[in-house]
Amino acid sequence: MNRPTPLSTLALKHAIPHPLAIEQWAEVRPLIDGRDVLEEIHPGGVSSCSRREWAGPADEWPLAALEEPREIELSNNDCCTGCCGGVFVTVQRQGDRVVWSSWRNTNDIRVPVPADVHFDAAQYDAELARAVADTRWEEPVDTVARLVTREFADSGWFERWDCVVDRVELRREVPEGVEVYFSRRREAPLDGPDFTFDLPVTRHDPAGEQARRFIDLITADDPRKTAEPL
Repeated sequence: MNRPTPLSTLALKHAIPHPLAIEQWAEVRPLIDGRDVLEEIHPGGVSSCSRREWAGPADEWPLAALEEPREIELSNNDCCTGCCGGVFVTVQRQGDRVVWSSWRNTNDIRVPVPADVHFDAAQYDAELARAVADTRWEEPVDTVARLVTREFADSGWFERWDCVVDRVELRREVPEGVEVYFSRRREAPLDGPDFTFDLPVTRHDPAGEQARRFIDLITADDPRKTAEPL
């Protein structure tokens, strides 16, 4: 008689990147039964699940488990995985379980990858939601970037000037700051955004107040008049 695969527990932790890392949004790292599996099979790599990608609907979160299986990039070398390799896993919801299977390590094929991992679906979903709601780890620049992103997400505010927020970046290297990039049309041009606001962030003033000042500055007038061209 085949016994069901034992259940593991998922936990997500946030990690602040190095000030010179390519991706400046915080990493979201998976822990399986308390173990940082990425550190075990990809030492020195960074999580591909950055905090910037957890702002939308739950079924669009990087680790969301759907009935249709999908391969997810879990880690990279702070570079393109097509160039330097990384770790991948297939995630699928199977009834009351979430299964991680078909692991691939293109960073170093000599390193053994985990066997299939089964999670209780309710615990899995709850942990994703908990991690999204958790802001205790944030530094001021993270809070400002999150609040600015939330304010402008699908707001339609800038359509009157035929432009749209392309993306929000943050900078950890001193002087810290948040950069809001705009494109002149909703379909971002192939050569990237057209102009930007570079907003300094301090560790002294309340982050919420700084975010509000930045939002008011950007929305005060036609952003094409006050932003810096790229």
